[in-house]
Amino acid sequence: MSAPANRPIGGSDIAASEFTQLRDLLYRESGIVLPESKISLMVSRLNKRLRHLQLPDFGAYFRYIEADQSGEELREMVAAMTTNVTSFFRESHHFTQAAQTILPPLLERVKAGKSRLRIWSAGCSTGEEPYSIAITLLELCPEAARYDIKILATDIDPHALSRARTGNYPAGLTKGLSDARAHKFFDPIEINGNSAWRARAELRNLITFEALNLHQNWPMRGPFDLIFCRNVVIYFDETTRSQLWQRFAHILTPEGWLFTGHSERLDAAAMRHFALDGITAYRRHGAHNQACPIAADATPRAMPRAMSRATCTPDAPQSSTNHITRGYAP
Repeated sequence: MSAPANRPIGGSDIAASEFTQLRDLLYRESGIVLPESKISLMVSRLNKRLRHLQLPDFGAYFRYIEADQSGEELREMVAAMTTNVTSFFRESHHFTQAAQTILPPLLERVKAGKSRLRIWSAGCSTGEEPYSIAITLLELCPEAARYDIKILATDIDPHALSRARTGNYPAGLTKGLSDARAHKFFDPIEINGNSAWRARAELRNLITFEALNLHQNWPMRGPFDLIFCRNVVIYFDETTRSQLWQRFAHILTPEGWLFTGHSERLDAAAMRHFALDGITAYRRHGAHNQACPIAADATPRAMPRAMSRATCTPDAPQSSTNHITRGYAP
């Protein structure tokens, strides 16, 4: 039996009605599903926002977001509820497959001036994934800067993106990065007196980091040769996952690739567009439809005022759209 709407639930200091309001808002804005078993997670993460804003309870916090015409606090709430767990060369089989079979023929076409190369790291968190992609590219093509090669790295969390853009990583947070690669592609630095590594310019220059909400409209039109979207959709429900897989299919090249996380599988609707070709590696096949099937409810449903504005970065609301459109359009 559910707790009464005006009483705290789960031994926390959030009422059932307040949890429902914030949970539904999070889902409408980001597609993230938060079950009641995660009440304590919501409390621990959002209590920091309540203290920052000096608000008395979660009901007041919900009303604050609803009244915030800038959408800034909605961005902060979604960022606070986002889980950023990543590492360099995580699920290394994808990078091995890319280096051995996928990228070489694509790079040959790029070098011959017959095509460009576009890779998207969707849900890039603090940047370890796109930097791993850049390393893989430079190991195959050290002169990559001479060619039309770009990596788009997007995330819904502006704070994670800020960290990613710096290319700075404390020495203890370089799991998966071998000593040889660290010394070849990073410079040793100090951050607050502690040892760290900074990605060199040749890595950073290949990557464009931009804020993007996968649950909303995408300003770029592609096409992409390879999309990494790994350990992201595990937080979505079945409907949202299915829509996302199909949207990826329509922004890939006709024979493009999609890499997913180890526990993520494409559903039957998406598999009409893909063939499994490796461990959670899917290759696009069949006719390439021009229209991208964005369901009517791909944009948040029944959203209160001011609750559909969290896509762009707070300091430059139009910059993300412009950069993505310029570098990642046909």
